[in-house]
This record gives sequence, structure tokens and C-alpha cells, in this order.
Amino acid sequence: MKNLFITLFSLFLGINMIAQENIATDYLSAEFHQERRDALRKGMPKNSVAVFFANPVRNRANDVDFMYHQDPDFYYLTGYKEPHAVLVLFSEDQTTSDGNSYNEMLYVQEKNPQAEQWTGKRLGVEGAKNQLGFKMVSNGSEFPSSEVEYSKFTKVLFNDFNNDYRDSKRNQADLYSLIEQFKQQANYDEASLPNPMKSRIYDMIKATDIENSANVAQTIGRALEYYPDLKKDQVISDYTETTDPKVRLELKQQVIKIEQEKPESNLDTQSLSTLMAGLREIKTEEELDLLTKAVRISAMGQREIMKAMHPKMSELEIQGIHEFVYKKYGSEYEGYPSIVGAGNNGCVLHYIENSKMQVNNELVLMDLGAEYHGYSADVTRTIPANGKFTKDQKIIYDLVYEAQEAGIAAAKVGNSFNAADAASRAVIHKGLIGLGIAKTEKEARQYFPHGTSHYLGLDVHDPGLYGAFKHNMVITVEPGIYIPDGSDCDKKWWGIAVRIEDDILITNNGPVNLSAEAPRSSKEIEALMKEKSALDDFVLPTLN
Repeated sequence: MKNLFITLFSLFLGINMIAQENIATDYLSAEFHQERRDALRKGMPKNSVAVFFANPVRNRANDVDFMYHQDPDFYYLTGYKEPHAVLVLFSEDQTTSDGNSYNEMLYVQEKNPQAEQWTGKRLGVEGAKNQLGFKMVSNGSEFPSSEVEYSKFTKVLFNDFNNDYRDSKRNQADLYSLIEQFKQQANYDEASLPNPMKSRIYDMIKATDIENSANVAQTIGRALEYYPDLKKDQVISDYTETTDPKVRLELKQQVIKIEQEKPESNLDTQSLSTLMAGLREIKTEEELDLLTKAVRISAMGQREIMKAMHPKMSELEIQGIHEFVYKKYGSEYEGYPSIVGAGNNGCVLHYIENSKMQVNNELVLMDLGAEYHGYSADVTRTIPANGKFTKDQKIIYDLVYEAQEAGIAAAKVGNSFNAADAASRAVIHKGLIGLGIAKTEKEARQYFPHGTSHYLGLDVHDPGLYGAFKHNMVITVEPGIYIPDGSDCDKKWWGIAVRIEDDILITNNGPVNLSAEAPRSSKEIEALMKEKSALDDFVLPTLN
């Protein structure tokens, strides 16, 4: 019986090995991840160490977890896709007790045949060395015995913890244990860490002379509307409430004294995100290959639904066609929850219920993006369910299209990040006022309440520094008009929601629309919707 078990178990491992071999080969290379680590190391302060943790495993319900998704920074630097891992990077070479030199360490999940039978093959130490190119790799269980003396570094860089991870109890090398061990090793004290917004307000108070204190107090007061917890800080609260300049001067002195008496700490939870944003906002050619594929897959999804759409479809069916196309092209996931809103549902910016049973003859706003090997697209089209825009729908649609054309044209190297937004917004505000939907720019803004652009990459809202546009940045340009039922305008406009979103590569030769394969103009959309769909004959039996 024992021999039979061993034979079956060996057979399982062999099948698992074969299954793992028949996979895509166009992932980011080990050389890419190494180069990115080297680039980060160059930007780190002297005598510093950076610590990154893998994403937590997130529970869906009971004993079922969500599909695991690696932290984008962690993946960007390592290529490692498994949970319960730590990356430690040093600004300068370190030396082990036996005289070996190193500048990075990776701690990974330990190989475990029994666990792998349930959840899949693990790389383990040797796999991380051979496939990811790391020289110093250890099991997570060895992290507590790390030789790193965090107290000797001028800066210990890490992102503060969101406390959204569980203690599995049985695994002494899970993310919970790894973080707790780091906190002990680095003398982590949450109370002593600077609050970024509080630090910013303190800096404002310190830099303000008595003549300008009233204006600064108003600015701080507006900030507290978004950060109400800071009202608990007595100095900040008093500074905004008093009208006496002399009291504000006394409070300024208190801030200076507080900062002078604050115990020094080498723990830095603010700088790492800025360093990573500076790296990730510019895409390498290897990244652009994957991101472009994700975008083109998403554009194909939009094309296919344009041909397949009819008024009796449900929002969920429309979502399913998009996502089916993604899978046919090898996309592993959606980059974010799919948004399919017919009529007034499209006025909810992040509408993800997709529960309307028939879209009828309404406009259907479809904001979806495929994720391919970690890189996410973000493409939106708005189309008439019956294949033909009404007169009023077309007026609003064409206005958004005109605004997007202006926004894309402004996405040029050297322009400020808000250039695309300013260009799009100017067109929409003027158009809405001209149509009588709004009387002023302030009124017009309520019908276009979101920004026009964000960075795109491993995150659908990728990090960046939001400075001037640079070569090989990728952004979205996504103006929109949303006129909910009950709006203060002619009723004929109610329930019209239009967003057009494309993924734009900024180059020295001008903007390139990576999602151009999905028609954008109202004329092109109507023409494609007349074509036959491969899904026209796909009819399922009725379920009673």
C-alpha cells in the first residue's frame, strides 16, 4: 500500500511538472528584474536598506481564497509570483560572516510536496536561483536568523503596513510572521512613524510668517476635510480655529519644539513609494511589449462586442463576451472589475454590479481591461445597443470624442501631466454650456467629475510622479459626460452617459494610441456594429 501511494504521488508530481512546462514563454526576463533592482539601488540613499513584502493571501469566504495576485512592486523587482516572501535590497555591498559579498536577499516559500499537491508547484530556493537569477535565496523560515542589523543603516526603507494580512497559525513563515519578525528586528514603533500629511501640515506651519497665517489656516482647514483624523492633533486643530495671529505664532513655536524633541528613527515609510514611482512611470521596451498586448486584447474585446451587441443582451452577458475574448488571447485576469453600464447605470463611474437583464435601446458604457502577464489595459467604449445613435446620444458622444482628440493631442513630451485634462475639459465645458445643459464651468464640472488621465502598467492606476510627460510613459485619456436621471437640464439628456478611454504611449515623435483597433468615432462604431458576429449562432438551451 505504501509503495502504491509513493507511485501515485510520484505520478502526480510528474504530471504537475509536465503541466508547468506547457506555459507561455513571453514573461519578463530575469535580466529585466535584475536591472530594475540595480536601478532602484542607484536611487537609494547611501547606507540604506529597502525591504519589500509580497502581497497577502486574501480570503474570499470560509476556506476559499481569492486568486493570488502579487504586489506589483515585488513582482517588478523579482518576478516572483508566490505569497509569503520578502526581498531585502542594500544600497552598497554587504559581507557575510564568512566573507562573501552580497547586495540583495530573497526569502521564499519552502518547497512542500504535500502543500503543492493542493495549491500548485512552488519555486523554492533552487527555483528562485535558477529561474529568477538571485544568488542569495533562503526559505522564509530563515528570515528571523537574518544577519541584517537594521540599526546600523542610516535609512530603512519600506512601505508601511495596511494590517490586511492573516495569521495562519500553522505556518511560522507566513506573511504575518515575516512582518512581525521584521518589526522586532527593525524596532518598529507605529506611533513614532511620521504621518505624511501631518508632516506636510507641520512644514506649512513652520514655513508661514504671521502675515500669511490666516490663508494657511484656511488651506489646512480644507485639508482636514479629507483627513479628519488629524483634527485630533491639538496644535493643528487650534491653528485652524483661532483667529489670533499671536496664538498662531505660539503654535508655530510648539511645532518647532515638537519636531526638535521627536526621537530620531531610521525607519522611512515615505521615500520608497516615490523611488518606485520614478522607476515605474517610464516603461522599458520589454514592458511595452506586454502592455501593448494587454491593450490590443482589450481592443479586440471591444470590437467583438460591437458586432455581437443587441438590445436583449444583459450587462453580464456583455461583460462575459469581453472576458471570453481575453481568455482566448491568453490574458490571465481582468486588470480591474469590469464595468458595463447601460443607460443611467453608466452614470455611476465605477458601476460593477452589471445586473441589468436587458440593455434595450440604451447607450452601453463598457470600461474593461485585460491583464496580460501582470500588465493591465484600460479601454472604454460607449455604444448604442441597437447599433444606431439617436440624435441626442450622438451629440453628447461626438462632444466627448472631440474632447478626447484634444486630450490625446496634448499628450506630448514636455507638457505637464494635467495638459490632457485641461484640453479635454475645455472642450466639454464649452460644449455643455453651448447645449444649455450647464450655465457655467462650475455646473459643467458636475457632468465631468473625474480626471482625464492616469498612468498605466502593472497597476491599472500605475504609480508615477505626475510631472512633465516623458518618452515611454503610458497614460489613459478618458474624458466623459454623465447626465443622471433628475439632472437640472432638459429631460431629453437624462440617462446619457459617455466615456471614451484609450491607452496612449507618449513618445518623442508624438502620442501613439495603443488601443486604436477599437473604433472610436460614432460613424466607425455604427459601421462595425452592422458586421456579422461569430457569436450570432451561439445559442444555448433555455433553462426553465
